[in-house]
Amino acid sequence: MQEPVPSTPEAASADAAAAHALTADVARTAAARRLLRAETADAGAVQALAALAAQLLGTPSAEVSLLTDERVVVGAVDALPGPVGTRTSLTESLCARVGAAGERLVVTDVATDPRLTGTAVAADGRVGAYLGVPLRGDDRRVVGAMCVYQPQPRRWTAQDVATLEHLAAAAATQLEVDALDREYARVDRIALLDAAAQAAGLGTFQWDLATGALHWDASLLEVFAYDAESFGGSIDAFNARLHPDDVQPVTVALREAIAACGVYEAEFRVVRPDGTVRWLTARGRALAGPSGAAEQVIGVTTDTTALRAGEERVQQILEDMTVGYFWLDPRWRFGYVNAEAERILGSPREQLLGGDVWELFPAAVGTDFEESYRRVAATGETVVFDAYYPAPLDAWYEVRAVPERGGVAAYFTDITDRRRVLDLAQQARARSELLAAVAAELVEILDPVRALEAVLPHLVPSVADFAIASVLDEGHGGWQQRLRDVAGLHADPAAQPVLDAYRAVRVPALTRSSLIAQVMAGGAHALRTGLPGPGDLVREGPAHDLLARLAPDAVAVLPLRGRGHTRGLLTLGRSGGRGAFTDADVTALREIMAQIGLALDNAHLHAARRDLAEELQRSLLTELPEPDHLHLVARYVPAATGAQIGGDWYDAFVVRDGTTCLVIGDVTGHDLRAAVSMAQVRNVLRGGAHAVVQPPAQILASLDWAIHDLAVGAISTGVLAKVEQPAELAEQGLRLLRWSNAGHLPPLLLHPDGRAELLTRPADLLLGLRAHNQRHDHTEVIRPGSTVLLYTDGLVERRGERLSDGLERLRVTTERLAHLPLEALCDRLIADLAAGSDDDVALLAVRAHPEDEPRPAEAGPRRTPADLAADASPFGLHEAWSSPDAATGARPPADG
Repeated sequence: MQEPVPSTPEAASADAAAAHALTADVARTAAARRLLRAETADAGAVQALAALAAQLLGTPSAEVSLLTDERVVVGAVDALPGPVGTRTSLTESLCARVGAAGERLVVTDVATDPRLTGTAVAADGRVGAYLGVPLRGDDRRVVGAMCVYQPQPRRWTAQDVATLEHLAAAAATQLEVDALDREYARVDRIALLDAAAQAAGLGTFQWDLATGALHWDASLLEVFAYDAESFGGSIDAFNARLHPDDVQPVTVALREAIAACGVYEAEFRVVRPDGTVRWLTARGRALAGPSGAAEQVIGVTTDTTALRAGEERVQQILEDMTVGYFWLDPRWRFGYVNAEAERILGSPREQLLGGDVWELFPAAVGTDFEESYRRVAATGETVVFDAYYPAPLDAWYEVRAVPERGGVAAYFTDITDRRRVLDLAQQARARSELLAAVAAELVEILDPVRALEAVLPHLVPSVADFAIASVLDEGHGGWQQRLRDVAGLHADPAAQPVLDAYRAVRVPALTRSSLIAQVMAGGAHALRTGLPGPGDLVREGPAHDLLARLAPDAVAVLPLRGRGHTRGLLTLGRSGGRGAFTDADVTALREIMAQIGLALDNAHLHAARRDLAEELQRSLLTELPEPDHLHLVARYVPAATGAQIGGDWYDAFVVRDGTTCLVIGDVTGHDLRAAVSMAQVRNVLRGGAHAVVQPPAQILASLDWAIHDLAVGAISTGVLAKVEQPAELAEQGLRLLRWSNAGHLPPLLLHPDGRAELLTRPADLLLGLRAHNQRHDHTEVIRPGSTVLLYTDGLVERRGERLSDGLERLRVTTERLAHLPLEALCDRLIADLAAGSDDDVALLAVRAHPEDEPRPAEAGPRRTPADLAADASPFGLHEAWSSPDAATGARPPADG
């Protein structure tokens, strides 16, 4: 128990006043002490009533306390003061307040109730709501209190109060009965008759057997509703008032006592003239005369009507309960069974009462039932448990077993339906969790084999002991030629090599009547229970030998179907002891298989769309010219994920003035529309650059008008650069890079000494934003051996990173790879910087070689526009380029 929390002075004063009021009433204190049992005594029925209060009112704690000059717990269920026998001060006790006031105490919220402000109970915080009623003895004096409480606040109903008062009356009655039993046990009952008659006003009788005269005192006459005149003074007057059903047993008890000169004990009903019935208990002895034969019978009677009423109230409560209740005596025989227990157990009480519980319910032996009941009997502790009893009951029970009257009492309910609902809910939750786990594995995986490998650990061992995943390849052959076992997993690592070996030889050995053949023929699923024989799954031979080593006791084959196509199969095997695949298993597996099948279908669709996208994208990109002493290289890499067509593009061509144009851009969007817009922008730009021999800024400005007037509807970044060679630079072997930037990333210049420089200049607006834009040219001298790189954002941008970081990474990486040939340089940049990029990547590079030296072998053969046209057309364009221009006499340019 926790140490008590001190109360405030004001609250302490109120508690002290309550304690004083209780102890000042000497008669009340004496009445409470009379009912007080020894601390080591069995709480018996009072303890059962406390447990019943907790159950009926739905609280975790209940308490029955007697209030002498201290509080003594005589019945407890998880009581805060402690178990039965605990003694505490009357101060700082709500029970003392109930006793002092002599009325109920209803507290909805201890923390906010002004009556309890500053009390130890409020400060302690373990009691949130409290309901207490007084216990009254036979003389109506308050001898104690019965209460229930819980940690949370609660609004008590009138029914709650009535129930607790009813139980409190039963508890007080039981305490009175217990007190009488103790008093009778301390002294001989015969010797107690006179004292009882004088101290308690019990009725006395004397029957002279020789004369037949029967003498009753005034108390007994009043009980039987006689007076001195109407009472005949004979045994007939006694029998006349007896209940007809009690006449014979009472007569027999008297005859036996007279015959043996022994004790006479009887309990009977008296029917008074007004029809009321009183219960009496008689105790006496037949006294022998000089002859040794009985001369007279003397004794006392006790009116037990009130006690009987209390017992009947308790019994009525037990009978009206919706909870089953039975009591087992110390020999494990049924001593009481209520109506609900009869219903739940399916046996009338006549068959149960007096019977041995282990003989009547043999399946309980060795289970939680026996272990729990015997623990209660041995320790006196309450035990709460759930347990299953097999057929014929075939039910789950929630049981609260408590010590009672030297035996064990059980309060129990049938929770089979609740368990079934919980089991279904748990199965549904497990199925949902499995589906969610499978979905999480599949959401980022687009490779069918990797998807199946990722799913198997979620099925083994939770669903099966081993699993084999198969895919069905596209094609026109039979399913057995297209089926491939691509993954397998066994719950036992030692058996994994056997499963792998079986998987390697299984498909060729499958029979036409196998479970797999049934599924491939259109079956929803195929199941088999028992070890498969030769031909059931595979033909006799190595595959069957390996299957026999796996020893599946149950096999299930389920198709992995996508959108109208079977994309694969899943074979599941269970070893002995796990049982067959049930309908519930198959239902859950179908949902999972549908999810996997859809993922496989998506993977197939993704692969097909990705191939188509790449093919379309590459068809829109330009084959590069190779002017003399200029080496051009381009790379295009689609995004690592998705099947979308990107808007990244590049172009390179030689225009009429002999300069080489380099173009790179990125049209907004990642779909077919972006690709079409990209093609339109590229073609308009290429045509404009050929038609108008102007600097890049003028060409891009004309492109703005064209995009607007032709309603291309595209917005694009871009860089247009020209590699020029004015006469003054040609004499020095130098070239000039002239470019205009429409919102694109800056070109990168790799100097001959290996130093990389970002040509950062002010960028103009994106192409297509408006018809008229003022654009600007920028220039940079290019020395022999220099390399210019144009690129799109997929090469440098990373999620969550600044663009400047990506640009610096490109510059540093280019410097590190500066020694490589141009083809190798581009490949390494793509490999090092674009692997796993979420965006398309386009890269266009040009390297200027010295003009006074032969074209390097690494640059490949010289390819002019005439060469490209000849490769692409059968109509003699090569000859057209080889002939002098009809108007100018110019020949195709030899260099940029």
